[in-house]
Amino acid sequence: MTDVSGSSPQPQNLMSRSLPRIIAVANQKGGVGKTTTSINTAASLAQLGLRVLLIDVDPQANATSGLGIDVRSLENTILDVLIDDAPLTDCICTTEIDGLQVAPSNLRLADAEMTMYSMLARETRLKNAVDAVIDQFDYIIIDCPPSLGLLTLNALCAAREVLIPIQCEYFALEGVGQLLENVLRIRRSGLNATLEVSSIVCVMYDARTNLADEVVAEIRQHFGPTVLKTVVPRNIKLSEAPKYGMPIVTYDPLSRGAIAYTDVAQEVHHGSQSTAG
Repeated sequence: MTDVSGSSPQPQNLMSRSLPRIIAVANQKGGVGKTTTSINTAASLAQLGLRVLLIDVDPQANATSGLGIDVRSLENTILDVLIDDAPLTDCICTTEIDGLQVAPSNLRLADAEMTMYSMLARETRLKNAVDAVIDQFDYIIIDCPPSLGLLTLNALCAAREVLIPIQCEYFALEGVGQLLENVLRIRRSGLNATLEVSSIVCVMYDARTNLADEVVAEIRQHFGPTVLKTVVPRNIKLSEAPKYGMPIVTYDPLSRGAIAYTDVAQEVHHGSQSTAG
């Protein structure tokens, strides 16, 4: 596995966190279950009776379509927020899950990222928008693109915490070290001095292989209590659900994937002591 020595997040005191919480789900490596984790953790938190906003800043817009929203039919998206300073409330959409709303992405967001480089305060445009609505939600989950560009930087500056999904496969830690270094740089730069890696979740676990167990053991050894106890298995229902625009907890609530992400949400929420307001 890739060596990320010296980059481990320090274990945090979960019980010190209070609502509202802003969590960026990030991993610069593609195909690691990042968007699946964003959608299903957000939906599972909403099913706990919490007010949840999922912000999709990935130009692929998979978190948006995975919740049944057709980006082609939208008048406003997160693109308008980042480029034209539109209020976040102008683009927020409801979903079929009570308590879960979405700030949808836009397929043109990748081109817009280049435009942002010439803007003032380019790193904190999302933060400014989020700060204006934070009191309306218990959780804001930000689905990041699989890169460490300006869109991900905006997400990390807006967030208070980072959740990293790591697949239970060879080279699982590839790229994680660089993400952790970026979190450290953001803290040191003053852009977000209190940003922390609060959770790491092992995903795509295949119980039929010894490798999966070895990878989970190595991740736990390296990152300690930051790693959630819940391990998300490979599950065909998790792969099917986005095709129908549904999170796993509504597509097949009795599936292993649904049970796992319900447990992930419970673990994430375990760190909260009080609610907003």
